This record gives sequence, C-alpha cells and structure tokens, in this order.
Amino acid sequence: MVAHGGPPLHLAHLSLINFRSFRQLDLDLPKGVAVLHGDNAQGKTNLLEAVYLLSIAKSFRAQNERELVNREAAQEQGQALASGLFMRKDGRLKVSVGFQWAAPEQSGEPLVRKQVRVNGVARTAADLVGLANAVLFSAQDVELVFGAPSQRRRFLDILISQVDPLYLRSLQRYQRVLFQRNQLLKTLRDGRASPEEMAFWDAELVKEGASIVLRRLEALDALTPLAQETHQQLTTGAEALRMEYACSVRTSQRDGVAVALAEALQAGKGREMAAGATLVGPHRDDLRLLIGGVEAGAYASRGQARTAGLALRLAEAAYLAACKGEAPVLLLDDVLSELDASRRRHVLERAAAHDQALITTTDLSPIGTPFLDHAAKLRVDGGAVYPGPSSQ
Repeated sequence: MVAHGGPPLHLAHLSLINFRSFRQLDLDLPKGVAVLHGDNAQGKTNLLEAVYLLSIAKSFRAQNERELVNREAAQEQGQALASGLFMRKDGRLKVSVGFQWAAPEQSGEPLVRKQVRVNGVARTAADLVGLANAVLFSAQDVELVFGAPSQRRRFLDILISQVDPLYLRSLQRYQRVLFQRNQLLKTLRDGRASPEEMAFWDAELVKEGASIVLRRLEALDALTPLAQETHQQLTTGAEALRMEYACSVRTSQRDGVAVALAEALQAGKGREMAAGATLVGPHRDDLRLLIGGVEAGAYASRGQARTAGLALRLAEAAYLAACKGEAPVLLLDDVLSELDASRRRHVLERAAAHDQALITTTDLSPIGTPFLDHAAKLRVDGGAVYPGPSSQ
C-alpha cells in the first residue's frame, strides 16, 4: 500500500487567537510524530480541530462556527483566528481562517463571518480545499459504520474534494439546484407555480447529479482495494471488508446514470410534490460497508466498526498520497487507547511513515517505547502547550 510519496508536507507553525480554549498560542511543530498529551478538557482536540480547519475550512465537530470562537475574548477583541505555516518542498504555504464576531441585528445569537486567506490573499473556502491535506482519525469514526448515510457521503465528498476542485464546485452547484427544485416542489404542491417550470431544474439536477455519482464511483474503485488491504492487515485476514455504492436510482451501467436519474425524477413527481422534497439523487445515496458479507451497520460489533473505520481512514490517507504525490498530515485524536496492542502498533507504524502525524492522548503508556523515544512530546494544559513529558 502507498504510505506516502512526492514532496513532503508538514505544518511548521500554528497560531491561534481566541480559538476555542486558546486565547493566544504560537506553536512550532516538528516534522515526524508529535504526541500531544494531557488530561481531558485541556485543549488537545481543539489543536487538531484548528489544523483540520486549515485543510478544509470546516470544523470536524462544530455544529456552528460560533462554537469555534472564544466568546469572552471575541467580545473584547471582535475576532478569532487560526493560521498555519505549511512547509513544502516546492515552497511555503501560509493559510489563515479568521472569524469576525459581530453583534446580531436583532435579539439572538451573534453573527460570525469567516475569512480565508492563502499567502495573504483573500480566497474562498472552496479555494483552500486541497492545498494542504489532512486526514483525521477520531473515536467517532465508528459512525462511518453505524451512522446515517449522510456521514458516509460526507466522507466521500471530503476525500474527493481534496484531490478534485471541479468535484467540489459540482457539489456546490448541485446543492443550489437541489434547494431551488425543492422550493419549486413546495410551490407546485400549493398550486402557486406551473409544472413547466420544473423542466429546467430537472435537467440541471440530472447534469450535476450524474457527474457527482460517476466521480464517487471512480474514487471508490481506487479506495476499495486500499481499504480492503488495510482491513486485512488489521484483522490478520479473519474478516473481509467490502464496499458498495448504493445509488438511489437503478442502473446496470455507469454511463446510464443520467438516464436513470432523469427517468426516476419523472416517475416520482407525485411523491416528490407531496413530500416537498427531491427523493432521488446523490444526496440520497449511500456507501454500504459489509464485513464478512454481512451489513456492517446492522450487525457489526463496536470493535468491528472501530476497525472498519480505521481501515477507511488509513485508506483515505493512502488515496490522497497517491493522487497528490504528497502525504497528508495525520491527525489522531485519542484513538489509540481503544485499540488492542496489535492494531495500535500497526497504526503507529503507519503514522511514523508519514512526514507528519499529530497524536493526542491522555496516557502515554499505551504508546510505549521505542515509538515514544523517537516522537516529540508536547504537554497540553489549560489552553497552553509545553515541551516534554507530563509533570505528573
């Protein structure tokens, strides 16, 4: 399996102002593996969240961007900022994601406006995706198995968007078309629009939707063997992982996706008008995971789901490395404690093969030597970061 290749990538410096629990932080980060350790609720996950934010311009856990801003500090200073300096063989890349805090016009929650800059130039969030790739491992990865289809679609969409800017833009267009079509369905249901108005939105949805499905299938062709190989290594071949794309329209051939989607839209007009929503398309598709030939979401144990999620993340890292010619930064958020010794060793070996990996933990003992001897150790305590082992 591909571990990494091409020019190295690592985050050399991270700066935070009013971000979560960090009022101000300036942190130099080394190449290789850095272990961020400390008690719970000290800011370890906040650090990884900031690094991931610099990769895709979105948090992996916040429901609203207001959550990223230290309210007390932001109300005083009016802004929050996460910025990072990435070092690459082909040059330096400075990325910043800022949040401007503004009082609401009426009673309610404060407004937060996001501002993205790359090498000092204002860019859109979409422009940032793919410039400095990162892969996040967390305890919540079991939800890739047990969670809703939307979580597996998000996994695919983030993965593909990091290697294909056109895919991300197609997703954005699709969401706009989907919104307009759903609005029209509701007005048709209420008798306030003409059915002829639907033809345009049907055609747009078919065009963008078919493109998204085909690109997902293409990515899955490359991702599946990577995930299967990793899963086999993690389980010593005891169980086989299979991945299948579950399309909301039936077609036996990939070049027939557009036709099948158009036909399904026509056939389902009555149901869609009653629901006021579009019932077919890539927003209703799923990524089916089977372990030992059995539907994992329904029958997998938590240990099996954890292993499958881990295999997907390791495959994601290998896929990005192969496509970009540059290994992503690995972010492992307190996942080692839940793994047995064999799986933990496998993950640490893979992490060590990357140009940079940031690992959080409350306990250094499961990591053990000799891995710790070759890793940088940073203690996180009360929204500050200190070099060296824990003082406990």
